Parts: sequence; C-alpha cells; structure tokens
Amino acid sequence: MSTQQRRALVIGATGGIGGAVADRLLAGGWQVRALHRDPDRARQSTGRTALEWVKGDAMVDADVVAAAAGAQIVVHAVNPPAYRNWAGLQMPMLANTIAAARAAGARILFPGTVYNYGPDAFPTLTEASPQNPKTRKGAIRRQMEAELQASGVPTLIVRAGDYFGAKAGNNWLSDGFIKPGRPVTAVTYPGPLGVPHAFAYLPDVAETFVRLLDTELGAFEVFQMQGQEVTGRELVAALEQAAGRKLAVRSLPWLAVAAAAPFNETLREMQEMRYLWERPVVMANTRLVRQLGFEPRTPLAEALRTALVGLGCLAPERARAA
Repeated sequence: MSTQQRRALVIGATGGIGGAVADRLLAGGWQVRALHRDPDRARQSTGRTALEWVKGDAMVDADVVAAAAGAQIVVHAVNPPAYRNWAGLQMPMLANTIAAARAAGARILFPGTVYNYGPDAFPTLTEASPQNPKTRKGAIRRQMEAELQASGVPTLIVRAGDYFGAKAGNNWLSDGFIKPGRPVTAVTYPGPLGVPHAFAYLPDVAETFVRLLDTELGAFEVFQMQGQEVTGRELVAALEQAAGRKLAVRSLPWLAVAAAAPFNETLREMQEMRYLWERPVVMANTRLVRQLGFEPRTPLAEALRTALVGLGCLAPERARAA
C-alpha cells in the first residue's frame, strides 16, 4: 500500500482488538478515524486522543458510510459486549461496514477467531479446514466471513486463537482466568492443564494486520496466526513469572456454569465453547509465514505482564522489576 498519507476507519476502537489495531496504525503513520455513539466519552475512557473520533452508530448505515469516506481500510472490530444479542446485531453491523467500504473503495480488515471450527477439524487448523461450528457464536462468525467473501469487497481476515491483552471484556484472561483490578493470587483454568491451546496477544494480531497490508494481497485473503500455543501448565507458569509469585490453580466449575447458563448469556456462550478446551487446538501459520517471512510474537511472560498492568492486576513498577 502506498506510503502517502493513509486513512483508516476503525469500528470498535474502544474494544481490545479494535483499539490495538488503531494504536498500531497510528504508530505506522496512518490517520485513524474511530466511530462511536459518544465520541467524548470514548476519547476519555480509552485515552486515545490521537484518534479522530466521530459520532455515529455501527447499526446506522449512513453513519458508517460517512465515516469511511476517504479511507483506504475499514477495520470491522465491533462486537456486542458480553456476547449479548449476537444474532440480532452482528450481521446488520457487518452489512453497514461492507456498504461503507464499497462506497469508499476500501479494504475491510476483519479479525477472525477459532470459533468457526468444530471438533471435526481438530487438532491442526488451517485456512482451508472445514468450518462446522457447534456453537451459535461460531455459526455467526462463519456466516460473517461468508458474507464478506460474497460481497466482492476486498477483505483481509486474520484468524487467531483466544485473544488476550491489556483490556477487560470478552476474553478468557479477564473474564475467566483472573479478576481485573485485583492482584493475581490464583488462576481459574477451564480445561485440562496438559492440553495445548491457542492464544493470541492483541498487539501481535494488530502487528500482523498492518504488516500484511504492506504485502501484495488478493481481493479476499485469509491468514492464520499460531500465536501462543501453550498448555495450561505453561500458561500458569508464565502468569507466575509475570506476576512474580506462586499462584493457586483452580478448575472452572463447569457444573455451576451450566446451571446458570440458561439465565446468563455470557455464561451460556462460555458453556458452548467448552469443547475448545478439552482437546488440543493448533492454528497452523504456514501461509502467514510464507507471506511475511515470520509471525510477530511477543514472549508470553512479557505479553502477560503488560496485560496484567493494563487490567489493574499488577503495578507498573512491579512489572519493571520482574
């Protein structure tokens, strides 16, 4: 992509992956616009004052089309919080992004996930693995990717394992493993400690997106990141290294989650995703490495240390001393 002044629209810049991509684009010299229903509140809550915050709703097509004017890329990183009403919100928001990118002549950047896949594709997942998800969320993610491909709008999808980073909300680190805002003394792990699982550090995902933009891309491109492929024991050891202390390890009480799931949408989604923790899940990155020559990957303990500081679980001075 040309090195002249480049413009991007990020939809979902207050979220984990949207914020990480916005930060990386800014660092790369992009002008970055962020859509939000309350721009002043978003600017203050995120501290991202260098973004051009514009008022608008991802559910209103005219707002998204106007915000995307002049952009070369549109980052679709918006998700309903706590998994609420995915069925009612995800496809309309994506349709608006597609319309906006088409009007602007822009490429869509779409963060993909492991949820597209069912157990029939395990243990090693490639970009071409069959997508037979067993969850409602996974079915919606598969439908979103199919809609992007059918639209004919240039699209770049990067699929990765379970995201984590320095922001609470909609990820296992902050919603399950630990408690944001408190010192880490224990880890609640949702699966067998000896089973490998794929994790993805948000700044690494953002770095991958931006580096791919500077390569030759076709109209519809899908790449996968291997990310941090570790067992539960290895993750706990890295958390102990990051926190600078020994941690108690507890099992997630799945029976209690199942009992409460019918009354809580977040717990329902967690329950549906249990299968991802019971067997090895490996994201093959052969195509990505062929395109970039490597995969951006921050050492796990360093990534967790930064995440813990951002989540209010570790004082910055303790992180520097670790």
